[in-house]
Amino acid sequence: MKMKMKMKRQIVIDTIQHKTTAHVPYNIELTSELLEKVCETLRIAPRDFFDYAGNYIEKVGYNQHGVLSADGMFTDEFGVVWNRSGLDKDIGIVETLIFDEPQFDDFVFPEPDYDAIRADTKRLLANGRDTCKLGKLGLSYFERAWSMRGFENLLMDFLTEEEFVDELFAKILEYNKKIIATALAFDIDGFYFGDDYGTQNGLIMSPDVWRRFVKPGLAEMFGMVKAQGKFVALHSCGNISEILEDLVEIGLDVYQTVQPEIYDLKTLKQQFGGRLAFWGAISTQRDLPNVSPAELKKIMQETIEILGHGGGFIVAPTHQVPADVPVENIVVMIEFLKEPGN
Repeated sequence: MKMKMKMKRQIVIDTIQHKTTAHVPYNIELTSELLEKVCETLRIAPRDFFDYAGNYIEKVGYNQHGVLSADGMFTDEFGVVWNRSGLDKDIGIVETLIFDEPQFDDFVFPEPDYDAIRADTKRLLANGRDTCKLGKLGLSYFERAWSMRGFENLLMDFLTEEEFVDELFAKILEYNKKIIATALAFDIDGFYFGDDYGTQNGLIMSPDVWRRFVKPGLAEMFGMVKAQGKFVALHSCGNISEILEDLVEIGLDVYQTVQPEIYDLKTLKQQFGGRLAFWGAISTQRDLPNVSPAELKKIMQETIEILGHGGGFIVAPTHQVPADVPVENIVVMIEFLKEPGN
């Protein structure tokens, strides 16, 4: 067991490089509500869950330095107010828009909190865990744009306000590149971007619109990371099969999250297994809330056999696990993934 624990970081790196490893790496993250339930059952403090689970990957977020008020309103670094007073207490719902109209008026884009980026990254690297350590930009690009302009508004702007959209994305890109450059001064292993492009049935926008507005800036950000010899991971919910080739083209190494209720895993592995590593594939929508512990073990084993063949698979729930999942299934998942040989 000690040998395996010491090898965690290298196992993740080998996996991403499509090498067969002695143990398939995994990562389990829970929403705050479920975390409390699980830790109460296990009789551990929430801060101890990461080590109890035995996770292989740690992320340090660079866009969470906002203010949460007593009424559940979270104001992020761009001034967007997220309502976290309802069920979604980890992200929330946008309460107010920065741009009611497609014009910038007197809005001044923020500067990154460089001191916080450096301090948080140093803290991650010095924590003594042998884990793969990633910088993270959630709401990294498209999501940041719609959080400021409004989801439906931005989709319309793609068609009617190209000049505004170009400038908005350029300003977000400039902000992100400053963060990435600051983080890459440290010995992190890679960078994780969060930017949802998909629905259950396909892309939110057409592939051509994505290529016109999103792909160029994403390629710049990926290129900065790859130029330093680091790997790139991207989270996107939904079915983004129409742009997976594009993402490989601009340097994506790890695609997260792979939803098995959307993709045929065997086909996905056949098409991209030598070029993309996959992260996820244990369904928080279909399986974790509904199946028995015995069924869950069977699903995990079958998934590892499909996606883990020849490396290239990080086992994980497809999202942070929500509160409708039985605590018993979380405990069983952890115990199963800790077993030698999995």
